[in-house]
Formats: sequence, C-alpha cells, structure tokens
Amino acid sequence: MMRFIPFFKRPPLVPVIRLQGSIGTGRNALSDAALAPVIEKAFRMKPAAVALVINSPGGSAVQSSLIAARIRRLALEKGVKVHAFVEDVAASGGYWLACAGDEIWVDDSSILGSIGVIFASFGFPEAMARQGIERRVITAGTSKSLADPFLPQKPEDIARLRALQAPIHAAFIAHVKARRGAKLAEADLFNADVWVGQQAVDLGLADGLAHLVPKMKSLFGDKVRLVPFGQKRGLLSRFGLGVAENLMQSVEDRALWARYGL
Repeated sequence: MMRFIPFFKRPPLVPVIRLQGSIGTGRNALSDAALAPVIEKAFRMKPAAVALVINSPGGSAVQSSLIAARIRRLALEKGVKVHAFVEDVAASGGYWLACAGDEIWVDDSSILGSIGVIFASFGFPEAMARQGIERRVITAGTSKSLADPFLPQKPEDIARLRALQAPIHAAFIAHVKARRGAKLAEADLFNADVWVGQQAVDLGLADGLAHLVPKMKSLFGDKVRLVPFGQKRGLLSRFGLGVAENLMQSVEDRALWARYGL
C-alpha cells in the first residue's frame, strides 16, 4: 500500500541476478536467450544498482560475450551501476561475465581468472585398432574431418585449432582490458592462470573482498531491498524429461567444475 501514498520514498531496490552454472546452449546452461528476459526485467525496475552473483567455471565464449554485452548495454542505457559478486568460482567465461560488473567483489576463497581458450576431446585410434575396427572417412574439403577422435592426431589439425583459438583469446583479453583498464597489474594475466581471493584483488582482477548483503547495505542503507532473479528451468526439465540430454550436460559440467576442485 505504501506505493500509493503520495511522496512516500521507497527504500532503494537492487535486483540480484544469479549466474550459476556452466555457460552454453544446453537446456540448463546459462545462455543469452534464456537470461534475456531476466536481465531486461531487472533493469526495468528503476534499480539503485544491479548485483550479479556469479558461480561459473565457464563454457561458451559466444554466450559469455552475448550475456555480458546485454548487461553492459542496459547498464549504460539506464545509467545503473553493476556490482558483480563471485562465490566459488568465476573462471574463463565466468570471469567474462564478472567483468560485466563495474566493480567485482570476491570472497577470500573465490577462484578467478582462467583467461584463456580450451579445446578438449578424446582419441580412440589405438583402441579401435585393437578391436579390429577400421575408420572410413570420405570428405569434400580437407578440414571436414578436423580433430576426428577416431583418427591419429595430426600436426595440421593442432595448428588449425590454435588458429581458431587465437581470435577468441584475443577477444577475451580485449574485453578484460576494456572493463578493468588501469586496475590491472603488469603481470601476465592472460595465460589461463587462476588466482584466489586477495590475490585476484592485488592483481586488479577484482576490487575487494565483500559479500552481497553487507556490501549492498553499506552502499544503500539497511533498508535496501534485494530482489532475487534467476534463469528459469525449462518445462521439460521441471518434469524430469530430457534425462539423456541432462545426463550428458551433467557430465560436461562436472568436468568444468573439477578443474577448480569443486
């Protein structure tokens, strides 16, 4: 009822957008298409600021870029400051998302960084040979069987994959430099290393040690309203359908988290 009372001053409002999990186009992964309504709604609320709570080991470079770009575009259009709070990890694409914040806040034990690009697969040519299985591949185009896991690894495939990774890595570095600017230390920060808590702050990858609620109260007062937002699960997932797809995504997610001991 207070909103109908003339001249009543509402307490500051801060939407809290949770970015939890791997980044990609899978059913439950963080993606721009799934997060767009959440992000748009948060910025429409005339907030005092927007908070991002990030817990992600990374994933798709494209989806990371699209999500971060949407946040920055709306922040500039609405004139709203964005605070990013890292929980366990903001690595690789997760750190790309963190850099959408004007300021990045971490826990003593948060893991940040991994500013790099990875391609990973498996190879089975020897196992196939032992089983007497012959791989037959006919292509139109010399790169059509690039990095085929059933064929021996070829130097030209490695060179081609590195050539594909280079512009993605360059875009990641440019994004971090554009967002963090003079805050960054002179150290080599772009070789995919990770750092913990205060180390990340000292290197300029984050702005300080802080948690969401006390930080927002210190900035906007004890009466600040924190309104949670998050990516909704798909209808099929809520009814336990798409089990095979969810299982495969779960395996991939575990591999991403395992890199950071989580």
